[in-house]
Amino acid sequence: MNGHRFSGFPKGEREMTSVPTRFFSDLLPYIDDLAELKLTLYCFWALQQRESAYRYLRLRDFLEDSTFVAGMGANPAEAEQAIQQALARALNRETLLAVEVPTGEGSETLYFMNTERGRRAIEALQRGDWQPESAEYPIRLVPERPTIFALYEQNIGALTPMLAELLADAERTYPYEWIVAAIRAAVENNRRSWRYIEAILKRWAVDGVPKARSSSPATPEIDPYLRGSYFEQNDSH
Repeated sequence: MNGHRFSGFPKGEREMTSVPTRFFSDLLPYIDDLAELKLTLYCFWALQQRESAYRYLRLRDFLEDSTFVAGMGANPAEAEQAIQQALARALNRETLLAVEVPTGEGSETLYFMNTERGRRAIEALQRGDWQPESAEYPIRLVPERPTIFALYEQNIGALTPMLAELLADAERTYPYEWIVAAIRAAVENNRRSWRYIEAILKRWAVDGVPKARSSSPATPEIDPYLRGSYFEQNDSH
């Protein structure tokens, strides 16, 4: 047992990973190997990060995710062995299904979850309806960035149902980085209200985001929008 302590799921968490209900009745009671359990859960998550119609994983997808690898062994060699053994267990249990495909250097194994979607993908592959892409975007387990709902509650104030709707609309309208920068501006200037934050976002949408004067090029310059009649309004939520 390591010393890692979980800080808890953040309030307003919206990103979820779907796991079939039968996993808890037909698989979980029988998986007696921790590495296999970790790998199986990782597959549920990783396959849902894919955007293609046919979703699969390769061995390198597991090995190139440093966060996942770190949890599978004390060193990379030990982790790779654990991953290989976990894959073998999952294949033997038929949680995962595998297909060998030819490559320029020989062959490679594609791993599919044993779901209706995974089985259809294998059937279509065997019919020649599709071929795996030569290059795939890597998948990484990284700490999720805080939602704008969590950021608002942590820095501005209580989140009412009406405010939640306004934030959801803003999330659809403006880049995440803009909303974060606008919330930061409200905190730094002690103008903690949604009206103030929204005003900054609207001005940026019209005039564009000024380049930062600070050393961080990703931080928009806030000062020009903190002066003048544009913000001389009621700052209530």
